[in-house]
Amino acid sequence: MQKRKTLENRDPLLQAVATRIRALREGKGIAQEVFAYEAGIDRSYYGGIERGKYSPTAINLAKIAVALDVEVGELFPGREELVVLLTSHN
Repeated sequence: MQKRKTLENRDPLLQAVATRIRALREGKGIAQEVFAYEAGIDRSYYGGIERGKYSPTAINLAKIAVALDVEVGELFPGREELVVLLTSHN
């Protein structure tokens, strides 16, 4: 039987993106369910994105960025953090 992934063993880059998306949404004071509706993403799937359970497609990242009124790149950590995250995962 396959073990369920926990936050500790999920991809660190995916977790960083999830954390940034959640922080941006919460910073705008929008409830998760309302935001998912506004972004045009299934509520439970969106919740999984914020938990780092699901890796969002480019289309869903674009929808999230538009709904947050930010550039897609703002959903990702900066270059220095990206280097650390990508090298620590290998």
